[in-house]
Amino acid sequence: MAAVCQLRDGNNHPFGALRNYTPLGTSEDRVYREMREGIPVLDAAVAKLVRLSGGFDVECRNRTAQQKLTDFLGAVPCGRGQMGINNFLSGYLDSLLTYGRAIGEMVVAGGKLRAVCWGDVTALQIEEGDNPLETIIWGPGEGGRMGPLPYQQLLLFTTMNPEPAHPYGVSMFRGMPFLADVLMKIYQTIGSNWERAGNVRYSVICKGDENMDPVAAQERGKRVAAEWARAMEEGKSGTIRDFVAVGDVQIKVIGGEAPILDSEVPVRQIMEQLVAKTGLPPFLLGLNWSTTERMSTQQADILTSEIWALRRTVEPALEKICRTFLALEGLDNRVNIRWDDISLQDMTEEARADLYRAQAEKYRSEAKGG
Repeated sequence: MAAVCQLRDGNNHPFGALRNYTPLGTSEDRVYREMREGIPVLDAAVAKLVRLSGGFDVECRNRTAQQKLTDFLGAVPCGRGQMGINNFLSGYLDSLLTYGRAIGEMVVAGGKLRAVCWGDVTALQIEEGDNPLETIIWGPGEGGRMGPLPYQQLLLFTTMNPEPAHPYGVSMFRGMPFLADVLMKIYQTIGSNWERAGNVRYSVICKGDENMDPVAAQERGKRVAAEWARAMEEGKSGTIRDFVAVGDVQIKVIGGEAPILDSEVPVRQIMEQLVAKTGLPPFLLGLNWSTTERMSTQQADILTSEIWALRRTVEPALEKICRTFLALEGLDNRVNIRWDDISLQDMTEEARADLYRAQAEKYRSEAKGG
């Protein structure tokens, strides 16, 4: 039996770039990609959230199922030269954060689950089924025409924070394009100003006598211009050449009097809004903004809740992969996902809380015995 792979067709690029097919990504999706490319902080925020989400272990009901599933998850191919379910999870989360939705596929061959891959959700079309609880995924078929993919049960689809007006998920970047546009204008202006300040342009004014013959004045102007051009040209090769002229000659820098606007305050105000939307503390993105120790603790609590929300969102897709593998292997497919601890600090706090509870219990026991 051939591998059932609906999202990767032959030598064509998955999900898009197919012949006679135009990806269905909206202009909003393109804006989100451009924001990640143009503002490194946003790209770093997505990468940080993906990394902080961490990995997971799976608990099965019997030892055989546990061993087989652990081996499968550790070495499952997921495309792009990647192996292991954690690499699939990284790509899946990246799409979920950027577009508000993610798509994946379980590849079956010979009655066994052989691979799990993810793809570009902007190149597909999502529609409701016969009822609001069903989702039908359309993809390119023969001739590049869109149609429902035939094996819907092998597809994985996850949305983040769906709303009535946005049933297919909301991107983390929603609400950012306006601020990002203002920020890019500021950066472009800074670049233009420094280009003007770095590549200095001069204004050379040569004043002659009022009674000077116009022809002589024109000839003198040409000589001054030629000498100035020669002096500037030799300066490019590192040779210092003096400029000598006769008469009242004034040399000024064009635009030298115009001040460069202070960008620190507006840039920080915009960056504060963008970083707040990501849910990450500023110091994780390399922004050295002063905070108190109490504020850092609060930010850590907020970050922990953000990560757990992401985990809860993708957990059904991971459970579906595990259950499908075990069912095709003829094993008990009941599984529990056990996520890794978010940080060493959390483990330390939990251990300290356990210590305090044990001490309190000891004191109560001694008080009763006394």
